[in-house]
Amino acid sequence: MIGYNCKYAPVEIMAGFGEDCVLINNEADNFDYSSSVLHPNMCSHAKAMLEDIHKDGYDGLLLMNCCDSSRRTADAVKDEKPGISCFLDLPDCSSECAVERFKNELLGLIAELENKTGKPFDASSFLSSFKSDEKPCQNKYVAVLGARSSKTLIKAAKNCFSDVDVCDMTCSNNRKVPLFETEENEPIESIIQKYARALLSQSPCMRMRNIDRRADLTENENCVGIIYSTVKFCDYYDFEYSRLKTGKIPMIRVETDFTNQSYGQLMTRIEGFAETVGKTKGEHKKMNSAGKYYAGIDSGSTSTELVVADNSGKIISNVMVRTGANAALGAKKALEKSGVDLNDIVLTVATGYGRKNIDFADSDVTEITCHAKGAKHLFDRVETIIDIGGQDSKVIRLDENGKVCGFVMNDKCAAGTGRFLENMAKVLELDMGDMALKGLDYKKDLTISSMCTVFAESEVVSLIAQNHSAADIVHGLNKSVAVKTKALVGNSVNKGTVMMTGGVANNKGVVSELEKILNTKIFVPENPEFCGALGAALIAIEQAQGKADV
Repeated sequence: MIGYNCKYAPVEIMAGFGEDCVLINNEADNFDYSSSVLHPNMCSHAKAMLEDIHKDGYDGLLLMNCCDSSRRTADAVKDEKPGISCFLDLPDCSSECAVERFKNELLGLIAELENKTGKPFDASSFLSSFKSDEKPCQNKYVAVLGARSSKTLIKAAKNCFSDVDVCDMTCSNNRKVPLFETEENEPIESIIQKYARALLSQSPCMRMRNIDRRADLTENENCVGIIYSTVKFCDYYDFEYSRLKTGKIPMIRVETDFTNQSYGQLMTRIEGFAETVGKTKGEHKKMNSAGKYYAGIDSGSTSTELVVADNSGKIISNVMVRTGANAALGAKKALEKSGVDLNDIVLTVATGYGRKNIDFADSDVTEITCHAKGAKHLFDRVETIIDIGGQDSKVIRLDENGKVCGFVMNDKCAAGTGRFLENMAKVLELDMGDMALKGLDYKKDLTISSMCTVFAESEVVSLIAQNHSAADIVHGLNKSVAVKTKALVGNSVNKGTVMMTGGVANNKGVVSELEKILNTKIFVPENPEFCGALGAALIAIEQAQGKADV
């Protein structure tokens, strides 16, 4: 099996030597090996590719110099695969001069392979390996664009979108080499020239000089949404994203580090996007007609909140417990603590990271939609929701009808979240209640420059050693959280329309710093950590009444 890295790779030539090819696109468990041979800031896909190659799952490699990371990867593996291992120069356009140059490169490859394998090039096997052109999408579809898409991303997208197709149009994954005609006894040089032209005539990647034809990927009436995939330290596709984000097609940007640990967060983002564009299943179990209450469960990374309401939306009970190691057990514990019997509940909607694992829930909805529903119920003027929980931060935008019109989330790092503050409280030997107020009494305006929990902890320890007060240090931490959150919010908000939810909203110091940096008053409801669960309970009522759109 020959591994290749680029849609311009001449895999059909490999077929002419009886070799099968497969795209190297697997995610990594870690970057232990690649970190020892590549620069730390190298593209994470290149690192994942190197980890995969190092596992020795390929007989040879066919690599293209499609970017600097590919060059460095080729340098790193040049001694690992001494057999059929080739690195080809790729033109940056499809001009006749480029076709001629690429033809000579391919002819050189054939000669090299004949020398390495001792086999002659079989032109008939080469020509028979071409696949028929795929027809353009006939059904409604979501386009996955941008840099390399991980298997996790595509899996998450297909699981989230129920009634539309998911088309992988990213980088190497939209390989479509058009068929070309040949004549009987046509010289190999002529055939390979046609082949070079066909390879370079594909929908151009962002490395190419002329990318006008990439517009064909999205200028289709059947395209209902775009998931734009970016890879850490890959800059090529940022330009296209900047152009597309001002368009009419709904779009979400998803950055991946090509590890196997990203599925949960990808699911939240993509399912939230699917709910936004109205393309989810919206299915739920059979209602309990004998019940009289409706329940919403928000299963978060650190805590689980339960809200039980009657059919008017009046809260009957609200309970918060620690999630612990098992989301389902945490939810059951919350239900038991509420004093409400499951048989008295008509419908239960689960949300949060653990929503898929709560077996007694009748349906699940992302925390994006649930926080929007709960926030609109509590504060009718809300346009921007800032939700900072135990593990993630979200900024959710609502339209005039209270529907989600956009959202952004932090990445896998817990910087600026409740867990970050919780760790810092331990260093300062404060409980979270004390920390929530401590920063308001600061005397010196300290700045904590590091948002990384590990580095920030080192800064805090250093400030303690310099005899700075706990109030000043907490203020510095609060300010750093506000700065991190401001980056998610963006440049502007309408005054008086911002609401904060999640456990960190109880921290008056953080709220105060956010109000300063955003230059607006922030509405904080009573018990802001229950907003998601409340929204889930309200959606349960709507689902029971047949009015829900999720």
